[in-house]
Amino acid sequence: MPLINVNGVRQYYRLDGNEQQPVLILSHSLGCDHSMWDLQVEALSTHFLVLRYDTRGHGATEAPTGNYSMEMLASDALGLLDSLRIERFIWCGLSLGGMIGQQIAAKAPHRVTNLILANTSPRIDPNPMETRRRTVLEQGTKAIVETVMGRFFMPETLTANSIHVTGVRRTFLTTTSAGYAGCCAAIRDMDNAALLSSIKCPTLIISGNHDPSTPWSGHGEVLAREIANARVEHLPTAHLSNVERPRSFTAALLRFLMAPPEETLKAGFERRRAILGNGHVDHAIASTTDFTRAFQEFITRFAWGTIWQRPGLDDRTRRLLVLAITASLSRWDEFRMHLTAGLKHELEPCDVEELLLQVAVYAGVPAANTGFQLAKADIGMATNETNAASKRLG
Repeated sequence: MPLINVNGVRQYYRLDGNEQQPVLILSHSLGCDHSMWDLQVEALSTHFLVLRYDTRGHGATEAPTGNYSMEMLASDALGLLDSLRIERFIWCGLSLGGMIGQQIAAKAPHRVTNLILANTSPRIDPNPMETRRRTVLEQGTKAIVETVMGRFFMPETLTANSIHVTGVRRTFLTTTSAGYAGCCAAIRDMDNAALLSSIKCPTLIISGNHDPSTPWSGHGEVLAREIANARVEHLPTAHLSNVERPRSFTAALLRFLMAPPEETLKAGFERRRAILGNGHVDHAIASTTDFTRAFQEFITRFAWGTIWQRPGLDDRTRRLLVLAITASLSRWDEFRMHLTAGLKHELEPCDVEELLLQVAVYAGVPAANTGFQLAKADIGMATNETNAASKRLG
């Protein structure tokens, strides 16, 4: 278990992704832990080195008794980053994590490249937070779990009771009274309003339309107004927007962090080679004439330089969509081209089988029949090439 002593507290952290990529910090809500971000990690770790950690008093991080402060929690986070020798980073924090992020972005501006503040606020009414702090110290988190879950999620989400909702409830109930109460004190005493104007990095505000804890009015709107040039995304969620609408949350984050490249033609050629292979692209370039050059640039710039660059779908999903659409429309040259390339990369024969069975139901048996015949030939060719390579290695 990765643990580091920071400010006299044993702190848990977890890293996912490639160390050559930009660092993205994910900081969780009050009463949750690093696992709150499980639904985002797979997609984000493709593009970033993702660092999750348990805030003081939560998860596997120690929970000293007494009141905490927002400055203390920010110092913990920066101490962890210093210990890991991470100088520059993107900060994404939800609720309490967003409050910590405001402190860091304002007081260590040279370190934060981008800031995402989700379902959070620069200041919370201190009286309900103090009541919650006292209740948990006297009776434990079980005394408020139903109230908190009703703020975390909309009623229909609670009724569905997914494994992710169950996981959040379990984490909340296992949070220590001392740790939860200590963070309640930090939120109670926080006033980040004066810091907002000093936040200069590109910032995204994510707000839940049905969030009873930090609604847009008086919370998200203040952040958007006071942080210069902040962008805003509204999601149809309660407080834990990243759990309730995980793909929408991830898409909003990636749209903000991964703007389309300016040199779309150059990027398009690179993407086209990655998906279809150098041989295909070299042949297409060699075959280009003055008559077809504009069309080739159009395809490369807009299909490969724009759509295939978007982070919302992974390459495997895009390949399957292209195959399903081209088979349904009987665009067999395109189908065969993408099938051959796909089988050399992410796709396996079982993927193609399931796709063509789906085509049979929704686009007709004749289309699926042709698709199966073409796929059978390609799969057989790929198998022969693999066997031949194995014999050479043997």
